[in-house]
Amino acid sequence: MEQLQQDSEFANDVLNGFLANHKYLPSKYFYDTQGSVLFQRIMAMPEYYPTKCEMEILQTKSAEIFHHLNFAAAFDIIEFGAGDGSKTISLLKTFSEINTDVFYKPVDISHDVLETLADNLKVQLPKLKFRLIEGDYSTNNNTVEERPALLLFLGGNIGNYNRPDAIALLRSFAQRMKTGDKLLIGFDLRKDPNVIKVAYDDPHGITEAFNMNLLKRINDELEADINLEKFGFYCHYDPVSGGVHSYLFSREKQEVTIKTLNKKFSFRQNELIFTELSQKFNFAEIESLASKSGFSVLTHVTDSRKYFTDSLWVKQ
Repeated sequence: MEQLQQDSEFANDVLNGFLANHKYLPSKYFYDTQGSVLFQRIMAMPEYYPTKCEMEILQTKSAEIFHHLNFAAAFDIIEFGAGDGSKTISLLKTFSEINTDVFYKPVDISHDVLETLADNLKVQLPKLKFRLIEGDYSTNNNTVEERPALLLFLGGNIGNYNRPDAIALLRSFAQRMKTGDKLLIGFDLRKDPNVIKVAYDDPHGITEAFNMNLLKRINDELEADINLEKFGFYCHYDPVSGGVHSYLFSREKQEVTIKTLNKKFSFRQNELIFTELSQKFNFAEIESLASKSGFSVLTHVTDSRKYFTDSLWVKQ
């Protein structure tokens, strides 16, 4: 497995987040080993539609996507935030049947998830050539090589970024790509707000545990004394802006010590810690993002309910 060179920024990001006027924790820290397990459980919930909708797209329309790539010969597939590959394998199977000279490079921050992906690939696609890349895709600048490339950024992950940050991230993707390379990117579409609300405020408590795991990471990795029972979880969907906003909040006035930072932090009763934005899009917003980031939209490929789209872009 290839290990990306990167600096550990967790402690610094926690410090900055807890010192801010409006406290926050970056959502990229959800995905340690336990967080990745919890997210697998979220994706399995009946209320959580994005994974199922994208799975439908990749299972039924991969040949259509391949046709739109218009790659004449061998090419690389580079997936940012690959996870366990449960969705991508359908795409890889179709592509490998049409073009046997495909090289797959999954990038993910979780070592354990990548090992699971490797096991799945060896069983389901034993002839596929692949190389695991462990690290943060936002800091990886060395994945695109000489062959034509298709970058994958699936799962609606772009919705976790506000618009300026989304454009900056997409531009960083474009800078790594050659003219004519393609990007297949997932977007959760605007729809019945009640469908969205229950997907992110589930009755099973799994999303709450996923958020609370951020505090557990701080305890475990930064030697903090956070009492998880003194914090709660809240989220809401704003259909006007299209944003789902998730928070932890302090149930009481309290003080926590983070030994690694050699610092104490005060929390007011009901004070919020912002943890995640999950933005929903319409097609005009998607096309605007593409044009501002150095891409053109080739096609939008949706599920049967038009809840979700995997949009194929080309680098200009």
